[in-house]
Amino acid sequence: MPPFEVPEGDPFGPHNLPYGVFSRAGSPERTVGVRLGDHVLDAGAAARALGSPYAGLLAQPSLNPLLAAGRTAWTDVRRALTEWVTVPSHREAVAPFLHPLPSVTLHLPFEVADYVDFYSSENHARNVGRIFRPDAADSLTPNWKHLPIGYHGRSGTVVVSDTDVVRPSGQRKAPTDPAPVFGPSVRLDIEAEVGFVVGVPSRMGQPVALGDFREHVFGLCLLNDWSARDIQAWEYVPLGPFLGKSFATSVSAWITPLDALEHARVAPPERTHPPLPYLDDSAAEPGGYDLRISVAINGHVVSEPPFSTMYWTAAQQLAHLTVNGASLRTGDLYGSGTVSGPAERERGSLLELTWNGRDPLELPDGKRTFLEDGDVVTLSAWAPGADGARVGLGEVTGRIVSG
Repeated sequence: MPPFEVPEGDPFGPHNLPYGVFSRAGSPERTVGVRLGDHVLDAGAAARALGSPYAGLLAQPSLNPLLAAGRTAWTDVRRALTEWVTVPSHREAVAPFLHPLPSVTLHLPFEVADYVDFYSSENHARNVGRIFRPDAADSLTPNWKHLPIGYHGRSGTVVVSDTDVVRPSGQRKAPTDPAPVFGPSVRLDIEAEVGFVVGVPSRMGQPVALGDFREHVFGLCLLNDWSARDIQAWEYVPLGPFLGKSFATSVSAWITPLDALEHARVAPPERTHPPLPYLDDSAAEPGGYDLRISVAINGHVVSEPPFSTMYWTAAQQLAHLTVNGASLRTGDLYGSGTVSGPAERERGSLLELTWNGRDPLELPDGKRTFLEDGDVVTLSAWAPGADGARVGLGEVTGRIVSG
């Protein structure tokens, strides 16, 4: 089959066209690419060949210039790319710039500015509360239904899919231990999340309103917020996550533009507490996304978390992130928080899936409570598109190696 064509039903067809950055064998030069089926289009080279005014944005070693260009440019570039890969008269010009995916190396697609991670799944938050506060009257903390809880992470340890994750070391102390000890984490976990990528910056002191979400956020990707639960449990009081989170965060090599997900937009769950005005989305367009996520360990699917169940939306998270006047920068990344559904097989972390190690998972290669060295974790997902099509999200894979 010619590379210009994509099999019917392929989740990475012309209706999708996620962006990444790649290099070819034998060349250190990186450039923006767009995925089409099992090929990647050299977007910059194609733009130059076709005389596009956006060639300068696409012939770059990072997505940041395109991210900063804003919504009009995003829409125009996407329209042009769709035309280049679907209109037969462009076939001859475009075909030389399509490369088989196995022949290229994929890189971190954008330069990460700041990184923030939220805690916005009610199912996840309630599970965590039941595990660690079993005698509490309410499994949620008092503030949870009033604001999207989050923490600032470490942008310098955001890595692209297929990067090995070194088991972190740190202090840990079990409740019955007389004193803390230092060593490799023995309760290494995953968190299946969705990351949102900021394009257009904002000025310090000027909050971003709910309705301006799509003017600032370019797209989304899958994200694995690796977590050392034993290190986290000892260090997080009173300031929150630190070394238990900062060692690695894995993201997909492909950023799916929001415009590819129009048919996946859904209303969030019913609000049980009226939000304050800056978070009130009752009159806004649907802010949730129907993303169907799968979590696999060593090729065995252990969970299928539904993103549509997230209580706080990405627009609300952005509004809360900036309401104090904090500014956005091109390349800012913020995670949704662990995605968990109401069913046991919809939980997005091993902490929940094994109920803090009480109920080990039965895998073909043995039982698991938390991750062992050599384990390979893969997050994948798709969203509904037009006329029954599926929009694929780029996978996130990481292998645990000893420190």
